[in-house]
Amino acid sequence: MARLTTELWLSAYRMRLDAAGIFSHIVHRGDGTAGDVIVKLATMNGQAVLWERGWDDHGAPGWVATLGPVAEREAEETVARRRGRDRDLWVIEVEDPRGRHLLEDDPFRG
Repeated sequence: MARLTTELWLSAYRMRLDAAGIFSHIVHRGDGTAGDVIVKLATMNGQAVLWERGWDDHGAPGWVATLGPVAEREAEETVARRRGRDRDLWVIEVEDPRGRHLLEDDPFRG
């Protein structure tokens, strides 16, 4: 089975967010085929959480919070360091005061 490209996954993810009334924007474009993704969830109160693909406590693939909640500035500094090491990295910012990100419903996980 062919693997879903990062760019296509992000396009579908943004459509799901839009349909739920959740604002998002691409902060940095990485490799369209296979770049890793950081989702920065900003809760509009000065806090943020970073989400990345990984494995949960049971070894299943999915999305895991790798930082936060922390001050949004700290999250941005972490992302900047990662971008310095990984030019293929995609960064998407999701803004929702209720903390919704829809990653738990990712139909393409794994």
